Amino acid sequence: MMVATSRLISRLGAGFGLLCLTLALLVLPAAPAQAHAVLVSSSPVPESVLSSAPSEVVLTFSEPVSRIPDKVRVIAPDGSRADRGEPVFENTLVRIPVDPGAGRGTYLVSYRVVSADSHPVAGGYTYSVVVPSAPPVDDGADGRVNPVVDGAISVAKYVGYAGLLLLTGAALVLARLWPGRLPRRGAARVLWAGWGLVMLSTLAGIWLQVPYVNGGGLLAVTGTGLGDVLGSTFGAAHLARLGLLLAGLFLLRPVAAGVAGGSDRLILALLGGAAMLTWPIAGHPAASPVPAVSVPVDAVHLGAMAVWLGGLVMVAAFLLRRANERELAAILPIWSRWAALAVSALLLAGIVSALIEVGTPAALVSTGYGRLLLAKAGLFVLVLGVAVYSRRLVERRTAEREPTGLRRAIWVELGVAAVVLALSSVLVQTTPARNAGADVAGRGGADYYNSTLTSSIYSLQVQVDPARRGNNSVHAYAYTLDNRPLPVVEWRVTAALPSAGVEPIEVPLLPLTDNHVTGEINLPAAGDWELRFTVRISEIDQATVLATVPIR
Repeated sequence: MMVATSRLISRLGAGFGLLCLTLALLVLPAAPAQAHAVLVSSSPVPESVLSSAPSEVVLTFSEPVSRIPDKVRVIAPDGSRADRGEPVFENTLVRIPVDPGAGRGTYLVSYRVVSADSHPVAGGYTYSVVVPSAPPVDDGADGRVNPVVDGAISVAKYVGYAGLLLLTGAALVLARLWPGRLPRRGAARVLWAGWGLVMLSTLAGIWLQVPYVNGGGLLAVTGTGLGDVLGSTFGAAHLARLGLLLAGLFLLRPVAAGVAGGSDRLILALLGGAAMLTWPIAGHPAASPVPAVSVPVDAVHLGAMAVWLGGLVMVAAFLLRRANERELAAILPIWSRWAALAVSALLLAGIVSALIEVGTPAALVSTGYGRLLLAKAGLFVLVLGVAVYSRRLVERRTAEREPTGLRRAIWVELGVAAVVLALSSVLVQTTPARNAGADVAGRGGADYYNSTLTSSIYSLQVQVDPARRGNNSVHAYAYTLDNRPLPVVEWRVTAALPSAGVEPIEVPLLPLTDNHVTGEINLPAAGDWELRFTVRISEIDQATVLATVPIR
């Protein structure tokens, strides 16, 4: 009796600890909120002093952004609005018409937009005309996300993932593995619980997206805001998921009752595959450099997770407890093969997705996204080890004689997987590593060089990061003399250190847009490096500008 009580207390304590860890992973990252597009350049340059007022401000983001009504502003030195008319959104560019007669002094540019992966992006910077002055304040700007809303979104995503695995696992096992002699009522309840959780998570996601994007608390939802969300890609994906859930409802009933035919199962599988696509379409993969790859890969990753973990829940909670030895001998080898295929797909899709979202090996340890991904990978390896052990138990047929060991291994597998799901819920709210270090437009200080160079035919914004000995990233943005993005026909950049006798070194370049080029170069010595930019904008128009970059 005492042994049984001790085991019960141990299990309850382990479950409580797991619950606390899961909640901590969900709640702690809720502040500060993470935006997933970043401002990579602007014209005028932050903290610059112009000789004359510009007619527009141009913001360039790392991915396409969309408008939030009245959230992009330019405030004049006297506190009045200097922007005129609606800003123009062109893919990654935002053009803000500005009154050139708003006067001398310091201007404030503040913005809040929605990135392509549905997350709000907020920030601001200042520039001055003729002479700096005290910076104005934008009382209507608030870049923060309500921490309760942000935490609720992570919880809703976790609920959705949990519901998805329950729904998928129950449908799969009831349709293909359930012994005919066993009652289906308990397993059917798991099926409907999973369906309800996914439906609840989807509806909550639509509701929460309104205050998440616009700012405010849980109840700060207006008809206009809800209409804007439903009209976005995020809203379309969630509406499609709702439709697929309702359509699947009629096909899940015969599965739950055990009377589903082959055509019913095929149509249900097609609906499930389409539903899997709605998650990546509303998240990071849709805004990746290669969405045609990222979206299906992430759907495969999600589907494999649902098959593996959902099937494990059903095997552990029902089959190992209710099926007899003869039934287990037939069921477990089939399930083991399915699980192996699902884990293989999960691993392969995860590697491809990580390569796209991380960008560089250094970002694995230098960004929050990379560190979370490493933690998830470590836990996945642990789960994989337990899964391999479970598969060996099945292969040795010990389940026939000793199901307790297999059941215990599966519950350990599910326990660690619950934490992996929590990390996944946090990852989708965290800036991808490929973007985490790209927000350079508003940076300044000793670790960053940012300057605007002017020739007779163009203006060039130059950025060198981190402006230290070793590897450096060089970015150049070409603009017309009235601050409009200028398409470039040909770029050439060299770097030299005359004081140390270092002759000009060619910088290999990669065009990102028609007015933006980037390159990587190793600057081995400290000193004032001379970077020469030769920019050709037509067959005959070409000019060279020089940037002196202090490298420490």
